[in-house]
Parts: sequence; C-alpha cells; structure tokens
Amino acid sequence: MTATDRSTELINAAAQAAADKLAHDIVAYDVSDVLAITDAFLLASAPNDRQVKAIVDEVEERLLKELGAKPVRREGERDGRWVLLDFVDIVVHVQHSEERVFYGLERLWKDCPQLDLPDDAKASHGRAREHAEREGDTTYEAAERGGSEGAR
Repeated sequence: MTATDRSTELINAAAQAAADKLAHDIVAYDVSDVLAITDAFLLASAPNDRQVKAIVDEVEERLLKELGAKPVRREGERDGRWVLLDFVDIVVHVQHSEERVFYGLERLWKDCPQLDLPDDAKASHGRAREHAEREGDTTYEAAERGGSEGAR
C-alpha cells in the first residue's frame, strides 16, 4: 500500500508552507505500509521556539485554506519545542533543531520510502547544520558520533 493521492496533496502543501516559513531539513516519509493510523509523516525543524510556532501556524492555515483540512489533534504547542499536527491522513512534526537531533525520527523511519516534495522544501536540506555551524553549536557533531551530549 502507498500513501493516497489526498495524503500526497496534504504533504506537498504542508511542505511548501513549512518552506515558506524557512523550516530546516523538510522531509516526508510514506509510512502507510507500517502504520495503520496514517499514511505519511512530514518532519521539519527550526532553530528557535518562535519559528517552530510560526511554521506550525502556517502549515495549519495553508491546509485549511487550500485543502479544507483541519487537524484533529495538535500537541506540544505550549512548549514550542516539538509540535505535532495530526490531520489523520498525515502527521506533521515540527521540532526545535535540538529535539530533531536528539530524537532522530529519521532513524526510526529510514526504511520507509521518502516522498517527493516541492523544490522549496528540498532546498531546505542542510539548513539546520549551516545554522548550527554559524552559531558555533556542536549538536550535529555529537549526533554524528552517535551521542546526544550536544543535543541538550
């Protein structure tokens, strides 16, 4: 089984919305073969809590305006470190960059096929690392060594 056309449409709109708010490292996975509860996951991150919230708000607004989709659940908004939007067909995870490295959702879903995304979303790959290097953050170096000491 693969993600439905509706799921792909939602993923693309959510990815474009995240890219428009300068999200980092946007990626989507077709999880329909391993999960019965949803078809696809979209992952995106940002270097601060305010931007995480801005990305989440834009994704939610865009999907409602363009596709008539409202999330059935929204979790994590108060802390702004990891917000989950559950649209049933897709689940959007927007994480603070540190949480993204620490929890490593990509490692959990690496066996699932990646979905093709809009060019703006593809262009977001590597932004988190670039930002961390500019800020002198060692989070990504620690993650590559297999540890999480730089992630908290």
